[in-house]
Amino acid sequence: MGVIYIGDRAAGKTHLAMELANPRSKYVKVTYPDYENLKAMLYDSELDSTKATDAVSAIHSRHLEIQVELPTGHKQITLDWIDTPGEIWRNSWQSANPDEWNKFLNTILQSEGILLIVEPYREIIKPSAAVNYDDFITQQQWCNRFERWVEFFRHDCNKVRHLTICLNKADMFCDIAKEESQLEYIPHRSKKNWLQRQEYIIDLPYFSPIKPHITEIKKSVSGSVRCFVTSIHNRSLLELPWIYLATFLAK
Repeated sequence: MGVIYIGDRAAGKTHLAMELANPRSKYVKVTYPDYENLKAMLYDSELDSTKATDAVSAIHSRHLEIQVELPTGHKQITLDWIDTPGEIWRNSWQSANPDEWNKFLNTILQSEGILLIVEPYREIIKPSAAVNYDDFITQQQWCNRFERWVEFFRHDCNKVRHLTICLNKADMFCDIAKEESQLEYIPHRSKKNWLQRQEYIIDLPYFSPIKPHITEIKKSVSGSVRCFVTSIHNRSLLELPWIYLATFLAK
């Protein structure tokens, strides 16, 4: 089973994966590699940040084994984490690296699940967030960028079985405790099923600018499309896309 990570540069893909392996887990545990080994691969202690994905190669494959607790019991899923640098989505990069781009397209066509990680736009960042607002693109730029994703899924990836769109860094733009109370997964007694979660999330104001785009993607792909808000600072929200994928992809 193949799951592929895609997303814009600095959207937080690497940090999400590293935190998924954190021993302080609820229902999702990375059983291989362990947290310390994964952190050694992904984290630069001197810079106190995750390492940027190398732009030279389009595909970085890492093998992860994950255990997920579902209502039917524990499920083991094996993931080939196919990571890509943000530069791969630039037309200039694709033109300069046609072999790598085609290699990536061949890989993505064989994947069963896709996690699209996008960062928040400037207008929704909370005033209390200790960040530089200029580091975030505007809502209009964000919408323009997402239109490229629509085109990608329509023309290059319309056979995807399960697409999860994760609006990351939720702690910067919403009350993550409130969203956890609405979306939290608890075996046998969750407040919402997957369809109800999707209906709730898609109506959140943060997704309003791209709601028509998401509808367009749903019409273009053959599989399911689900939206999530994720944060490394909330374990329940962090685990939710993986629980969803495990529910439908785990053998």
